[in-house]
Amino acid sequence: MGDAEIIPIGTRGRPGRGTGRAPSAAARALAKPKRPVEKPPVEESLSAGPVGTSGASSGQAPEPEPVAEEAGTPATAYTRDRGPLAGIPLGEWQAALDAAAHEVFGPDWEPQLARFLAFLRRRVTGDYTVDEYGFDPELTQRFLMAVLRPVAQKWFRIEVRGLENVPAEGGALVVSNHSGTLPVDGLMTMVMLHDHAGRSLRPLGADLVFRLPFVGAVARKGGATLACTEDAERMLRNGELVGVWPEGFKGIGKPYSERYKLQRFGRGGFVSAALRTGVPIIPLSVVGAEEIYPLVGNIPALAKVLGVPYLPITPFFPLLGPLGMIPLPSKWLMEFGEPIRTDEYDASAADDPMLVFNVTDQVRETIQQTLYSLLMQRQSVFR
Repeated sequence: MGDAEIIPIGTRGRPGRGTGRAPSAAARALAKPKRPVEKPPVEESLSAGPVGTSGASSGQAPEPEPVAEEAGTPATAYTRDRGPLAGIPLGEWQAALDAAAHEVFGPDWEPQLARFLAFLRRRVTGDYTVDEYGFDPELTQRFLMAVLRPVAQKWFRIEVRGLENVPAEGGALVVSNHSGTLPVDGLMTMVMLHDHAGRSLRPLGADLVFRLPFVGAVARKGGATLACTEDAERMLRNGELVGVWPEGFKGIGKPYSERYKLQRFGRGGFVSAALRTGVPIIPLSVVGAEEIYPLVGNIPALAKVLGVPYLPITPFFPLLGPLGMIPLPSKWLMEFGEPIRTDEYDASAADDPMLVFNVTDQVRETIQQTLYSLLMQRQSVFR
């Protein structure tokens, strides 16, 4: 028995290992140390009575003292935990929100928020006006211009000249060169006239624009309408500032090697509209839009399948995918030329093809010469 192996009780014959089950409540109670109960000292009664009884004459046994609670044991059976944000007064929450709004939106954030909520209420209830062409002035000013303005100011850094040639009121026809693969120049012209001349430009767009989903609806809301003589004349008679780009798709879809060389101005329909209404024609020359998407190629077969006039290939698209659609930050120059008056002609002059051709050629030549002048003044493409 000298070297006999000692097996602990409860290990099922395997030294050093237990059963693998948690101990029972009875086992925990046995293992829990108990504090001794202190009994109060027995005072001898001065009155007559048997020894070992209390001083009470009733002869009943004294009530036992309650067992003292262990240290760290809560006095109540259940205690609710408080969260980290519990107990913060409502006033402190409001002060924190006010400070955050002041930091983000500026000191006048409260009236701005009130105006925005009023705008939402009008849009939900339908309490806003839209003209017969679908133009929504409030939506255009608050959202469309707000989105395009940083692009014009920070990305293209547009410099505008000749704004004094734009009439402050009354009908007028702005005629501009067209370039850039995508019609971004029209959007930038709208922003510049809105911010610097205080007038809303009403662009005349191709029918493809209004066939595109979402784009057509936004164009209508922004003030654009179909490029037809009837709509143009009605707008001009109503005192609107109308914009037209006579080169059309031939202008924005021309190769980069032919940049700033004006294409044919069509048949002069815009001149006929101006002659019939007697409004001035304002030539506009834009430099910088040719470089935002340098067109180096085209896929005419695929463009025909998709129903578009051309499918551009640029140095970055489609090679870089969606990133290739980000325009290059070229420096833009815009110059509004002196108005070409048409009120000195009779309304029947619009039916004279030779007169229409001469005025069209005059507008085209004015824009072309101004483009050459601006190119000489520009230091480089990007500054």
